[in-house]
Amino acid sequence: MKAEIQEVDDDDFHDFLPLCAVVKVFTTHSYPHFSLPWQKRRQIKSSGSGFIIDGKRVLTNAHCVEYGSQVQVKRRGSDTKYAAKVEAVGFECDLALLSIEDTFWTGGDGVVKFSKKMPTFGREVCCAGYPIGGETLSVTDGVVSRIEVTNYTNAQAALLGVQIDAAINPGNSGGPAFNTEGLCVGVAFQSMSAAEAENIAYIIPVPVVEHFLRDVKTNGNYTGFPRLGASVQGMENPSLRRAHKMDSGAKGVLVRNVLPTGCMRDVLKPADVVTHIGGERIGNDGTFVWRKHERMALSWLVSQKFFGDSVNISILREGKPMELTATLEKEHELVPSHLHDMDLSTPSYIVIAGLVFTVLTVPYMRSEFGEEWEAESPVDLVTSVMHREAKTRTEQLVILSHILSHDSTIGYDEMENILLVSFNETKVENLQHLLDLTYRSTDEFMRFEFTEKHKVVVEREGILERTRAVCQEHSISSPISSDLRLPGPVGDSDAPSPPACSPEES
Repeated sequence: MKAEIQEVDDDDFHDFLPLCAVVKVFTTHSYPHFSLPWQKRRQIKSSGSGFIIDGKRVLTNAHCVEYGSQVQVKRRGSDTKYAAKVEAVGFECDLALLSIEDTFWTGGDGVVKFSKKMPTFGREVCCAGYPIGGETLSVTDGVVSRIEVTNYTNAQAALLGVQIDAAINPGNSGGPAFNTEGLCVGVAFQSMSAAEAENIAYIIPVPVVEHFLRDVKTNGNYTGFPRLGASVQGMENPSLRRAHKMDSGAKGVLVRNVLPTGCMRDVLKPADVVTHIGGERIGNDGTFVWRKHERMALSWLVSQKFFGDSVNISILREGKPMELTATLEKEHELVPSHLHDMDLSTPSYIVIAGLVFTVLTVPYMRSEFGEEWEAESPVDLVTSVMHREAKTRTEQLVILSHILSHDSTIGYDEMENILLVSFNETKVENLQHLLDLTYRSTDEFMRFEFTEKHKVVVEREGILERTRAVCQEHSISSPISSDLRLPGPVGDSDAPSPPACSPEES
């Protein structure tokens, strides 16, 4: 006797989803101009998705509202946009929290609830949002195909991610992904291009979302996800394990380097073998057992914690087992992945007689050389971004962005995008240090030395007048950015900032 097959309407999956809680987010972006850091780029508009959560808040992607001079939200089926305020932004996890004016909440009670369980392979998911190609809500169905630590493109961070085969198109970002129970299992945020792979997209899973929300609630703002503060390599090679006095049953990863500003600087040493983190055994490939038949990169054992938490680490040091404890803290990023932690409206800069100095950052590289900057930019800049580490918490890489035409800089016209090494034979630590050195200099010549021994020399006499002339010629309101401070007399740390548009007085 054949079993009776019951047909189910495909729409049943969507009927009980809280789709009325999915909103459209409109943003006017005012991006910095990294080559001309005293001004902004032309404003552009974009739209994305978001959804209402408990506490009269809207959750969306950080990249949907970054550098937003105006953010608005519209409910499903409504013709009214409501002003929104960005309460917190987490660019590592690509999440943002919005509050909206009171009138938005009148007559609306839809709220998205989060699932308490991570989805498993093959489970159905439904992504809801407002992708390009139309104005109304769109839903796309798919299944979970992979769960692992993945790169979050917007912030160049690696966190837990869920891969799905549902379509996520521009405009879908920030929308919820529901399971068959109508609970949110993640937030849509990125997808692979058609040239790389078809129908591969990613959602931010609930553990990352909850970490962000708890962080904001506890600290009043987003502080971030901790990192190990050390670079490691796998120990799958038998000779490598024997060389580090590991017995046949021992497993772990080799510490290659410890970040000077990281939380492990006084705990781990190069050549240590990390065998356990938080009681979890680390495999020779740098993973740990996460769920049955599943392994996860060891970085998640640290990232799921919060700054100020302690973490227990078991190591082998010259073959001897040791138990260590470290308190998690944020390391200083020599080349920042974004400027948002700095709370700046414009990038930092100094103009000296046509020489435009700023700080090397990933946004600068992306602005100057495009999304493929790793292949298009000078080798020394790529090497600095990828491999150089901060020795102190105040260290920055100062770069000569370009040179504005002036009689003082004749013959230097083609010098641009090169790293500054020293001023009058003093190593430059950061942009503020460069300002201090140049302001207090009494030498006849101002000598700037760059990588590959490039040199620029300008006369100090009349430097303020020449700088003022350059600023007037190029409509520069101030020769230094507002975050920098002119040095007063030696020992005076409270010297006032310069007037807005008076290089001569500066």
